[in-house]
Amino acid sequence: MRMLDAKENVLYVRMLGGFSVQWNGKLIAGGSKANGSQFAYLLQILLHHRDKGVTRDRLEELLFEDREIDNIHHALQSVIYNAKKKLAQAGLPPFNYIVQRKGVFFWTDQIPVVEDATCFEEQFRLAENSEDENERIAFYVEACHWYTGEFLPMQTAVIWAAHEARRYHELFCECVEKGAQLLRLRQDFFQMEELGTYAAKVDPLADWEPITMEALASMGRYEEARKLYEDTVDYYFNEQGLRPSKKLMAQFERLGEEMMHRYAVLDQIQGDLSGLTDQGPGGYFCAYPVFQGIYRMVERMLERGGQSVYLMLCTVVDGKGVPMRAGPMLEELSKRMGDAIRLTVRRGDTMTQYGKGQYLVLLVNTTRENCVVIQKRINDRFIIGRQRSSIQYYVNSVFWETEKGHPNIRGNRP
Repeated sequence: MRMLDAKENVLYVRMLGGFSVQWNGKLIAGGSKANGSQFAYLLQILLHHRDKGVTRDRLEELLFEDREIDNIHHALQSVIYNAKKKLAQAGLPPFNYIVQRKGVFFWTDQIPVVEDATCFEEQFRLAENSEDENERIAFYVEACHWYTGEFLPMQTAVIWAAHEARRYHELFCECVEKGAQLLRLRQDFFQMEELGTYAAKVDPLADWEPITMEALASMGRYEEARKLYEDTVDYYFNEQGLRPSKKLMAQFERLGEEMMHRYAVLDQIQGDLSGLTDQGPGGYFCAYPVFQGIYRMVERMLERGGQSVYLMLCTVVDGKGVPMRAGPMLEELSKRMGDAIRLTVRRGDTMTQYGKGQYLVLLVNTTRENCVVIQKRINDRFIIGRQRSSIQYYVNSVFWETEKGHPNIRGNRP
């Protein structure tokens, strides 16, 4: 938890990215302790709603849900009594920690509380209400650093916690976007890079990498931006089975347009462009956006005629012919399929990973009959012993106007 100038005799409460309660450096709830206990849950409810409190009926509903309890009021009093006992044993001053006023339960005002979720929202509101640009940037950046992850991630099935999680995440997204826009206008790309990097770390798979890429490119650090893009695409594909978003791909295209190179002679430029020694034998493996660019170029070349090019989609399927979606076995099979494809197709062919267990291959100057031969050769490399998994193939002509109405080639394990 972000604790600036931590003071003694203050209860520090973490709700974002996890749950913990600390008193004078000692963990009294959450962390490695049981987050699912009623003691922890009671603290989560009361400490987060300490301004307005929680009514008796609502507190009983949240703590006991639909469980059959003979005397629910007595059960609530028992939970509160045990909680007060634990707090006293943890070293808190001998106050009445949980007070009741007119049927509403509150956390005591005698013990100050610093909650990260509240601090995050306070900084965001300060940024929204400030008219000074320097202050707004500082407040937005500070707010972002208070956000360290989803609100109470262990309580995603609880309605009130899930509602707050969505609300805080929306505020965080707004905070990052507005902060990045102000930094962009000020051309403070160093801080913009830091903001994008932090946002991607605490809120993964939320498409914050383009902010960092833009900042790097604006500072002329093109290779770092390109490396970030490649690493991000690789993570999305291999770890999550996701394709890069349109936003990320658009930023990559802008990166290519903005790249400026120092003066050089043609031989040097051609040497930099050449990639003949980058990979081993077999087809050329590239990232999806590069594959997309090659595909579009081939489409234009085919307008002149003279070649036959086919696009083949290869998918790992189980013994029943159903595409495999996840699991450690898919990781191994996907890698083996990729190696089998690359070693089978020619050096003039291009391939890319499209998702978990899927590859696209651009087969140049071939025929439909040869596509079937290629599939058989891939299978020979891929299938080991009596394995039940196989590869499902779909093939389309790239120059589809001349092939309209022809059925796709679909093949499985021979």
